[in-house]
Amino acid sequence: MSHRTGPESPQYAMSCNRRFTLAAFGASLIWAAPARAAVRVSFADIMSEDGEFTGKAQGAAGQDVEIRGYMAPPLKSEINFFVLTKLPAAVCPFCDSEAAWPNDIVLVQMARPIHAISYDLLIRVTGVLELGVATDPATGFVSKVRVRDATYAKA
Repeated sequence: MSHRTGPESPQYAMSCNRRFTLAAFGASLIWAAPARAAVRVSFADIMSEDGEFTGKAQGAAGQDVEIRGYMAPPLKSEINFFVLTKLPAAVCPFCDSEAAWPNDIVLVQMARPIHAISYDLLIRVTGVLELGVATDPATGFVSKVRVRDATYAKA
């Protein structure tokens, strides 16, 4: 009885087949893994009429969210942030304090710079929801609600 070693041996072939099967199975797990779904929120889901954050907003804070709205006209064409509004706005609703912060706008901080689009196109923004008063050090913009590391697409 001869003991073959190397690529022509049955043991080598079985070992290679097992490795291939495990590699293929592992790859299928990676490719088949679903992307983490963003929590859908609306402007009404974020803040109540009295200016308090809703339970849904508090539960979604720190998570990926999806919200639909309109890009308010920014100050320049290439931007890394913009204001998302509930309804189309012809002028940008910049605020000077959190007390004046309307319940129907969200500051969107982009993952990368983008070119502004028309204020009347409905878009879908996805990113991480942040709640609470914050002042952007670069712009001085005061916000109560932000979506950071955001991307957007036509709704």
